[in-house]
Amino acid sequence: MFETVALPVWALLLILGFAAVAAVDRVLGPGLRWFLRRRMERAVARLNARLDRPIEPFKLLERQDTVNRVLYSPEVMQAVQEHARTEGIPEEVVFAKARRYAREIVPGFSTAAYFGFATRVARLLSRAFYRVRLGAYDEKAISAIDHDATVIFVMNHRSNMDYVLVTYLVAERSALAYAVGEWARVWPLRSLVRALGGYFIRRRSRNPLYRRVLSRYVQLSAANGVTQAMFPEGGLSLDGRVGPAKLGLLSYVLQGFDPARDRDVVFVPIGINYDRVIEDRVLVKAQDTGTRAFRVSIRRALWVAARHLLQRVSGRFHRFGYAAVSFGAPVSLRTAMAENGGRIDVGHLGDLLTTRVRDIVPVLPVPLVAAVLAGAEGPMPRAAIVAEAGRLRTALAAQGAHVHLPRDDPDYEVTVGLRGLVARGVLRETAEGYHVAPGEDALLRFYANSVLQLVHRDR
Repeated sequence: MFETVALPVWALLLILGFAAVAAVDRVLGPGLRWFLRRRMERAVARLNARLDRPIEPFKLLERQDTVNRVLYSPEVMQAVQEHARTEGIPEEVVFAKARRYAREIVPGFSTAAYFGFATRVARLLSRAFYRVRLGAYDEKAISAIDHDATVIFVMNHRSNMDYVLVTYLVAERSALAYAVGEWARVWPLRSLVRALGGYFIRRRSRNPLYRRVLSRYVQLSAANGVTQAMFPEGGLSLDGRVGPAKLGLLSYVLQGFDPARDRDVVFVPIGINYDRVIEDRVLVKAQDTGTRAFRVSIRRALWVAARHLLQRVSGRFHRFGYAAVSFGAPVSLRTAMAENGGRIDVGHLGDLLTTRVRDIVPVLPVPLVAAVLAGAEGPMPRAAIVAEAGRLRTALAAQGAHVHLPRDDPDYEVTVGLRGLVARGVLRETAEGYHVAPGEDALLRFYANSVLQLVHRDR
């Protein structure tokens, strides 16, 4: 019992290592976790003191706790039983599949990642690539939203920069939880998106079990006051217009809402526009196939990044023009239901919200000049473009559209618009004036449609 035992050095180190890990886990671990939790709670309290809409406790739950709340809800358990009965599969197998769906959907929000990293990066990127402008904004109406209500920002989807731009502009008001498509499920984006509060959705899935798990998470988030952001169109616009609403997420919010019992849900329409959409050519090309797939080789991505860095270093980089965001009048779900006899059809709600979003899309120099030249039958002299842009601007402003006029100078506005389109190779200048370059009609129309949809909207 007291004899000496000889051990190799590597075995001794291994034993000591395991002993140290066990000591830290059992002795120091609980105290360390308590200390870190207290620091996080104090940081959240400081954040909530300056945010217009504080971070709800539901968003700060441990991720596994939220997964369990979704998974063990009566709605999901019933869906598990129905799926097992329909498919002839044991309930344990179906329940394991539902657990995988829940873990895939539920985010793991981190205040440090969101406010310490994401908002700073969003501000840096937005200002690095665009001259960011705030368009229409009804401060009084938005400030009057009930602080107990759940706010859902609904916006048009022009570019993947939308996430970055809106995160930057609302950083002082709240933390947004985005519904994110499958494109962001790749490593390392997956972990980052979850830490920022984003939840993944399979837009094309028709699996009833998956849909029930997703709907339950959306309903729990809305019922617990989590501020969210949705793109009703369901994907990037291929033609520059605000498309019809895909009703999936809206239907989940509506199904779980009782105006007499639940907190109100308030939709805030957001209109976004750019002088240059980074993915413009990909989206225009996708009009023929109907797919928004972004298949870019690593070699191509590295070449673009290196070229951009070289332009930055040499001082030859010019920002992509203006990016503008407008906030529309809030739409209370409780009020909308009361005005429709106590209920509202999800299709009607989707049409109402997309109309509100479309009506507040800002008008910027490049889209305005594109709208002028989209209807031209031949080359247009600069003076004619300035005159027609002025008439179009006046007509749009008269019907309530927000038109950004840089430097309050109509001539400079046209200069910015022409410069952007010529730099992209969309327009060419000749002695007769400006005309569309061969093969660029679709790209010109892509930018023009964001303005033309305001001119031709139904009233």
